[in-house]
Amino acid sequence: MNQLFPIFVKLNQIHTLLVGGGKVALEKFEALASNDNALNLTIVAKEIIPEFAQLLKEYPQIDLYVRPFASEDMINKQLVIAATNNMELNEQLRNLTRQNNILFNAADKPELCDFYLGSIVKKGNLKIAISTNGKSPTIAKRLKELLNDLLPEEIDETLSLMSTYRDQLKGDFEFKVKKLNEHTKDILGHER
Repeated sequence: MNQLFPIFVKLNQIHTLLVGGGKVALEKFEALASNDNALNLTIVAKEIIPEFAQLLKEYPQIDLYVRPFASEDMINKQLVIAATNNMELNEQLRNLTRQNNILFNAADKPELCDFYLGSIVKKGNLKIAISTNGKSPTIAKRLKELLNDLLPEEIDETLSLMSTYRDQLKGDFEFKVKKLNEHTKDILGHER
């Protein structure tokens, strides 16, 4: 049973540490940056692949340290992502994050993780997160492709119109929910 609680994190308001500089770290970075290119991020890596180093030139707000990880790197961090193939380092990071109440993710090591980076479907302001509870990132990727194809490009325009409508409604929360439900009951082509 999937007991994960989905949340959406404001990456520009919390400080994230990414440990690693290889292809997996690049993949994790691209996932983070594609959701918020103003993210507050520090990267620590003994080595960094050239394409990753080149991409980071587009993000001057990101702190990059090409050196081994030090425990001081965790100071003032709220999320830590390990993208290394060094299991000993991953275990060290896991232990330090537990001691410091920091949420932790280790690439391809679900048993070490406090959270997962799921597949994300984005259409303008609509964002849908997909989780397989760490069981099959490939299935999550396929579902992402399916939803991307199914959702119309105009969905963002619809969201903007609904936001304007909601802002114009007068009344308490219950009244607004009732009106919005009435207004959107046919949005998927059937009533509920």
